[in-house]
Amino acid sequence: MTLNPMDKKIALLVVDAQESFKARGDVFWQSRGPEDFEHNIKALVNGFRKNGRPVFFILHTDDDPGFSQDSPFFRVMDFLEHRPGEPVIVKRAHNAFIGTHLLPLLVHNGISRVAICGIRTEQCCETTARVASDLGFEVDFITQATLTFPLTHPVTGETLTVEQIQSRTEVVLHNRFARITTVDKILNSIEKYGQEAG
Repeated sequence: MTLNPMDKKIALLVVDAQESFKARGDVFWQSRGPEDFEHNIKALVNGFRKNGRPVFFILHTDDDPGFSQDSPFFRVMDFLEHRPGEPVIVKRAHNAFIGTHLLPLLVHNGISRVAICGIRTEQCCETTARVASDLGFEVDFITQATLTFPLTHPVTGETLTVEQIQSRTEVVLHNRFARITTVDKILNSIEKYGQEAG
């Protein structure tokens, strides 16, 4: 018998979807992509909530403007409407596990599968996916619910677009560290299998 991937208790990890990025200025923030990120991640968060699945918010802190814990920008993005009872975990590393209580929280709640979304695609989201896989979790990576910014290649000087960066992340994660999926696919699976997967 084939085990359906949703037959495991799943949680959503919302990585670094925080107002802090806006502290870097409009020019930086407006270079973001994909354009439908806000719509996709909100649909994902609301879908997990609707189906009684846990949502964990992770916030990154460091000395950069907006990322200090005493900054007014240091909070979950307003449009996601963080709810009481949803854990907020503060990290200092690129992945959400080092130096945090995320792992014991997931283990305590019987979570064996994590779905990952947030900011930035190739940085904290990808790194969290890799570490989660190495720790033994099954991982779903929802690229369309991740956001990033163009990057400049350190040798060639070429500017990599958001699309190129996200494509590269999908290639290196696929069948190694994560299942690449979409908002619709994972929400349809959750709705289909209901609490059987919990």
